[in-house]
Amino acid sequence: MNATAVIKQNTYFDSVSLMSISTKANELDGVEQAFVAMATEKNKEVLRNLDLLTPVLEAAGNGDLMIVAVTGDGVDTDTVLARIEELLERKAPAGGALKVTHRTLSSAVAADPTANLAVVAVNGAYAAREARTALQSGLHVMMFSDNVPLDDEIALKALAHDKGLLMMGPDCGTAIINNVGLCFANAVRPGTVGVVAASGTGSQEVSVRVHALGGGISQLIGTGGRDLSAEVGGVMMMDAIRALAADPGTEVIVLVSKPPAPEVERKVLAEIAVVGKPVVVYFVGGSRQAVVEAGGHFAGSSQDAALQAVRLTSDPKADVPDLDAGRVAAVRAKLGPQQRYVRGLFCGGTLCDESMYALLDAGEEVWSNIQKNPDRRVGAADASRGHTFLDFGDDEFTNGRPHPMIDPFPRLERLRREARDPDVAVVVLDFVLGYGAHEDPVGVSLPAIAEARDAAAADGRHLEIVGYVLGTDEDDPRLSAQVAALEAAGVTVTRSSTETGQYARAVISEGAHA
Repeated sequence: MNATAVIKQNTYFDSVSLMSISTKANELDGVEQAFVAMATEKNKEVLRNLDLLTPVLEAAGNGDLMIVAVTGDGVDTDTVLARIEELLERKAPAGGALKVTHRTLSSAVAADPTANLAVVAVNGAYAAREARTALQSGLHVMMFSDNVPLDDEIALKALAHDKGLLMMGPDCGTAIINNVGLCFANAVRPGTVGVVAASGTGSQEVSVRVHALGGGISQLIGTGGRDLSAEVGGVMMMDAIRALAADPGTEVIVLVSKPPAPEVERKVLAEIAVVGKPVVVYFVGGSRQAVVEAGGHFAGSSQDAALQAVRLTSDPKADVPDLDAGRVAAVRAKLGPQQRYVRGLFCGGTLCDESMYALLDAGEEVWSNIQKNPDRRVGAADASRGHTFLDFGDDEFTNGRPHPMIDPFPRLERLRREARDPDVAVVVLDFVLGYGAHEDPVGVSLPAIAEARDAAAADGRHLEIVGYVLGTDEDDPRLSAQVAALEAAGVTVTRSSTETGQYARAVISEGAHA
């Protein structure tokens, strides 16, 4: 094994680009591990923990780019590094047109005074500065950057509110503005359902469910995951509600979030009472009574939220099929008496939450890295126990690594490990399609899925692998093609995030092995 490092001084790439490049670099022949990142202290700490931080890397500055490659014996490291550098090249657009690269936000604004939105995807240490410049220039902001100090978020949202601008984020992964998807987004038809979400994959799920039911999206406004915390106070969600209330193209508003702070939930519900349009509220684990008393439409799941929105707009008779009880019974019959547990390995935090709550609502004990109960929390390095649900997009897993929607390999290694546990009955995986995600999330996972099934079979066990593909046939790759590939591999494919949790719960419910 050989480790080689290169520093490219004063070379900046945004975090979205570097996540994609790192993923592709790790797929190169002969590469055991590749790390392409800006030389921030946080990224150096990751290398230090991997025992890969050399004095040269330690001396690099925040504006320098680090390329680190660990290769097998006999591999030409110069060739590997050259191929990684090829991935970094910025090629001109098709047709030979010249691409203008602006080094500052101010120069970009000066070059195009008609622009009205900035996407900020720089290191979190600098993101607030860039967002403040954008807001002061009259631009709405979508901040993809994470690890931004809480005080900066509070100040930026106050500034945006005063200026009548949207401040989406930090850590805002998804938006659809005027039918244009930003960062992680799916290709869905335009329509009259507006979404405001403090969850990236949660908003994606609602948008594709609306699409599947024949409806469409007017606007999808992300707020960032901390917006509904007690400290931030829901500023962005309430401003976005008001914006959609004034939007003539929006007939129904859907709110999506993991459990908000109770005092913030009360403020948001007070806002919907005066909005003048139907509002569907899907807060994971939220209170039906509180929503109804505020005049809203309570949704107990992402599928329910989409269904109600479509019924209120385009199709009053829209419906979804029931869970296939026969399929559940057939799987139960294959399981041994020891197989009791579900292991959920998710890219999407809200998808993880929704499936986890399906088991919690049935009285099951669930361990998770996003569990609200501190006595039931597990870390990224901890072994699973009982029912374990992991959000691989959580900061602990993505520290120094691309998001699992781009780089699936850590999750696939965990799949192989879970398959060897004789107590496991079901492993649940999600696959997220769309702009910004891996170009073939199912295809790259099939070898590990086959290994997992084979390992269980060699031990005389049936392992039920459940896959949910979040996407549409307008996405690339197409939803139907990804589903067909999973089914051909013997994976049970569910039709929504909601059904995923229901199915896993049904398989392991009491009496499953009677």
